[in-house]
Amino acid sequence: MPSPNPDYAFLHKLADAADAMTMQHFRAGYKVDNKLEEGFDPVTIADKSAEEAIRAILEAERPDHGIIGEEYGKTREQAENVWVLDPVDGTRAFICGIPVWGTLIGLRNNGKATQGIMSQPYNSERFWGNCEEAFMTGPLGERPLRTRSCASLSEAIITTTDPILFNETERPVWEEINAQARLTRYSTDCYGYAMVAAAGFDAAIEAGMNTYDILALIPIIEGAGGFVTNWSGGNAADGGQVLATGDKRLHDELLTKLAKVAV
Repeated sequence: MPSPNPDYAFLHKLADAADAMTMQHFRAGYKVDNKLEEGFDPVTIADKSAEEAIRAILEAERPDHGIIGEEYGKTREQAENVWVLDPVDGTRAFICGIPVWGTLIGLRNNGKATQGIMSQPYNSERFWGNCEEAFMTGPLGERPLRTRSCASLSEAIITTTDPILFNETERPVWEEINAQARLTRYSTDCYGYAMVAAAGFDAAIEAGMNTYDILALIPIIEGAGGFVTNWSGGNAADGGQVLATGDKRLHDELLTKLAKVAV
């Protein structure tokens, strides 16, 4: 069970506020807007109202903290403590009615991810941690999280959102990794990273990520004993090319492949 920690209570308070908004709209009628003139980057009232709800609490209770949110941008971004928000990570899944989306709320202190929570209210699941410990709750109860032992890529179950998101340089390396892995699953969004922490996946590999896509997940995976870096082995808090694994041996093996195309 979690050790007493008032920061966890605040994480859950923020997640409660977001859940109240997202669950009003999931599998309900609403307008889907497109952020892009070319291509498709959907946003809904659920994204906007959930971020508004989180921001309202932060402004009232943490007025000296900064905020970076996907929908409403940056506020006091140079503060020592900055909250990083993705109100609906996996909006494409959300609009399709598939419950692998989640609300991501993370805290960055001096550039390092220190606390995070992922809430999936339709499944009644939450995953949270602080880089030293991590927990989940859901229909099967509450428990500590621990990643799975996986010594090599040939034994690994891996995930990425969609191979099309890799560029021409990155794609051949992904295809090499995919060919050597035991099993690959797609379109899991933030849920895939939560499952690295929960011993479902052994690795998640992405490119083109934003800070709000990954920061909240770093303390959960690291708290469960896993590893999150960029493809050069450095801090992944700013996003970009991201590798998350449950076992250092697998992480090192994958880095030797990914570092060839790291930027």
